[in-house]
Amino acid sequence: MGDLTRHFSVSEVKCPCGCGEISINLDLLKMLEVARTIAHIPFIINSWCRCKKHNKAVRGVVGSSHLKGLAVDIEADTVAKRRLIYNALKQAGFARFGIGNSFIHVDIDDKKTSPATWRY
Repeated sequence: MGDLTRHFSVSEVKCPCGCGEISINLDLLKMLEVARTIAHIPFIINSWCRCKKHNKAVRGVVGSSHLKGLAVDIEADTVAKRRLIYNALKQAGFARFGIGNSFIHVDIDDKKTSPATWRY
């Protein structure tokens, strides 16, 4: 498998631990592609799909949306990048955001309260 869209590849979706676990939600992928096009800057994916072992290792919450392939953490290491990426994600239709000092978490998990925004 190679590129999924113009801006995202299979390697970005796979669990970062190297186990090979992958879960591609097409709605999430399409929304991210729209946001990336709006932002006009690369989205560096820190975490997309996670296996249970990796989720535990990174202290992810039990029931993390990453376990279902419904969440993405995007590198955003400056205030300007966070603002630009957040605004693009919002315009693309996302409604669940976690804002950290170096990343933005976004998910489309319909089993969780939406809209919602929180800080890490």
